[in-house]
Amino acid sequence: MRRRDFIALIGGGTVAWPLAARAQQPDQMRRIGVLISTASDDPVGQARVATFLQGLQQLGWTDGRNMRIDTRWASNNADNGRKYAAELIALAPDVILAGGSLATSSLLQATRAVPIVFALVPDPVGAGYVDSLARPGGNATGFASIDYSMGAKWLELLKEIAPGVTRVAVLRDSTVPTGIGQFGAIQSVAPSVGVELRPVDARDLGEIERAITAFAGAPNGGLIVTQSGFTILHRKLIITLAAQHRLPAIYAYSSHVADGGLISYGPDSMDAYRRAAGYVDRILRGEKPADLPVQAPTKYELAINLKTAKALGITVPPTLLARADEVIE
Repeated sequence: MRRRDFIALIGGGTVAWPLAARAQQPDQMRRIGVLISTASDDPVGQARVATFLQGLQQLGWTDGRNMRIDTRWASNNADNGRKYAAELIALAPDVILAGGSLATSSLLQATRAVPIVFALVPDPVGAGYVDSLARPGGNATGFASIDYSMGAKWLELLKEIAPGVTRVAVLRDSTVPTGIGQFGAIQSVAPSVGVELRPVDARDLGEIERAITAFAGAPNGGLIVTQSGFTILHRKLIITLAAQHRLPAIYAYSSHVADGGLISYGPDSMDAYRRAAGYVDRILRGEKPADLPVQAPTKYELAINLKTAKALGITVPPTLLARADEVIE
């Protein structure tokens, strides 16, 4: 159930396109490429693309009438990303939507000319995709997915829903700036809430399973699953491991809670794709990515799965329930 919206705006707001211009439809057919980092059968990925297409339709763009959509799915595989990026660019699109970091990096390796609008990229400046949030400067712009300070929020919420937790394993990718930044934010508050951290590299399923099993051998453990392509792709296995070892766990997206995770806090991913449609519209009407500021999430969600809480023997504090945007019973 939806209760309230958490609003946090960083990096500039969207400038409204004049209504008269919105009413004008180009005579020629426009071509839009879409490269998504996840697999084509991923229901969350499918929902995000559907939200993007709905946003375009609301702005006057209809597939087969005044635009053509070409979609590729990288299945979280770098080789696929490079292959499909080349395929899309060969089709000479007017603009490409990049869903996630893998898609964005693949496209930027292939072109510095075709306009790119990315969605749900954790740290576009640190990754080298743009010069700055306010002035991207190249052929890419879009919507970031995280403020590193959210890492501190994850630990605070985990302690709130499971006060007895004193040891926390943190699944993160230590090879990318986002993995380092998120873990650093968690480290900054760990002493103040009396928690000992154990980092676990989220790049190999066998390693994750062994590390969580060993970690769960001692009492009072909890789990933070940071935001990365790997943790999104393998979320169901990670959620199963947390349940198997009775570890209270917090995630970045509400889709993890829908799949059985205990609690999540993070950006509304559908909202990012809806807003991405607005940037694609503006580029099709003549604006340049270099002049469109990268925007941070404006809508955050707190989700709780009461069924999972009951299975773990957790009584969710009423004050936390009252703040939740979504509660699964």
